[in-house]
Amino acid sequence: MPKQFEEPLLNQLNSIEEIDIETQSATGRTHRTTIWVVVVDNDVYVRSVRGRAGRWYREITANLQGAIYIDGRRLPVRAIPITDLATIARVSNSYLQKYRNSPFVNSLVREETLPTTLRLEPV
Repeated sequence: MPKQFEEPLLNQLNSIEEIDIETQSATGRTHRTTIWVVVVDNDVYVRSVRGRAGRWYREITANLQGAIYIDGRRLPVRAIPITDLATIARVSNSYLQKYRNSPFVNSLVREETLPTTLRLEPV
């Protein structure tokens, strides 16, 4: 059973527009990137708008460890790559619904971004 965030945090993630994700390069340098986040069935998902070319995506998939920042709090996470097409579709629908007022939302549901879907679990 995957680890899940507590309900108050899930509610906050569901309503917040952006979070920062912290990743680490192979040389140990830490980076923070602002990204969009969605909650689907009490699981937290992120996706790289730049597809596999996104630095934060490359770094977190190299070691699967990172952190997210919400309201100044640092929360360590583990990234789980998602390959299930039904889950990827639900995540896409969630992005389209949550960010429907943004002209940039379609950037996150392009064919090349779909394979970058990650579930984040608390560590």
